[in-house]
Amino acid sequence: MAVNLKLEPDHFVSQVLDWFDQYGRHDLPWQENPTPYRVWVSEIMLQQTQVSTVIPYFQRFMDRFPAVGDLAAADTDQVLHLWTGLGYYARARNLHKAAKIVSTNYRGQFPNSVDELEALPGIGRSTAGAIASLAMNIQAPILDGNVKRVLTRYYAISGWPEKTTVKNQLWEIAEQLTPARRVAHYTQAMMDLGATVCLRSKPLCQHCPLAADCQGFKQQLTAEIPGKKPRKTLPVKSTRMHIIRNSQGDVLLQKRPPQGIWGSLYSLPEGEMASKLPADALPAGIELGQGKIRPLAPLRHTFSHYHLDIEPMAHETIARNHALADSDRWLWYPLDHSIEVGLAAPVKKLLGKLTGSNQ
Repeated sequence: MAVNLKLEPDHFVSQVLDWFDQYGRHDLPWQENPTPYRVWVSEIMLQQTQVSTVIPYFQRFMDRFPAVGDLAAADTDQVLHLWTGLGYYARARNLHKAAKIVSTNYRGQFPNSVDELEALPGIGRSTAGAIASLAMNIQAPILDGNVKRVLTRYYAISGWPEKTTVKNQLWEIAEQLTPARRVAHYTQAMMDLGATVCLRSKPLCQHCPLAADCQGFKQQLTAEIPGKKPRKTLPVKSTRMHIIRNSQGDVLLQKRPPQGIWGSLYSLPEGEMASKLPADALPAGIELGQGKIRPLAPLRHTFSHYHLDIEPMAHETIARNHALADSDRWLWYPLDHSIEVGLAAPVKKLLGKLTGSNQ
């Protein structure tokens, strides 16, 4: 639903920048040397992930891959290993693809237009704007979750921000407000304002530089705005994961296909909810023997579109054969994590329990 807005960019921007100079975040790791590469990696990591969670991952990533060429030359398993625990692994796969494109097609230099940035894998309009404004000082708007929250409340725009009509309206506002001068500071300020003051619940309106003109605050609508995503009941799927170990205590893992859930990550062999693991679910040459199968505590993993109930099964027998003919698909994984591969989140959790209980 269209709202009649009175836009005063100069007034809005000056209030935001004055607040940022005094209260904004100025010491985040990617701010120390805001190259397009560093800003890009941070922005991809920050998608649907909190700053406090991202910081150690970002620092480890930069230590291993200090430049886009280093990332482009890396093995996929190395990239996914450093991403393990951040979730939404398509981000890491797209990051790797984009690094190769930048290194090959752009000679290691990021394109300096929003359209070309947005054409790279995994980079949407807001991320492209963030890279352009924060690292290149290009006047480009952003519209991440924090900015959406600030703008919907300030202008009392109802409805779910991802709804096309609402989102289009927010982009128009963001474009008109984004200044040419100090655009990097303004962009960071808007993200900071949403992250530290204009919180999802219990916003700190008394500390907000925009409170005097904020229509959501004036009309006491901050609890209702922004509108929530229409709720859907998530379906539930089930699987059985099998924990098979060799005489050295290593666990048999299977590399998943590049497409689909946990693409290119390593996971435990899976079977239907039957009493035993089908023989064709194991690599050639692996025999389990006649030992018993012991169920472990069930685990639920929730994706954005369904719940997955996992029944882990520990095989008390050990695999007799240590050789794996198809080493590109199968792996004996040591529980000291000395092999660097990406692990599916529930698998990492299950392996952690094995380590803790010394099974």
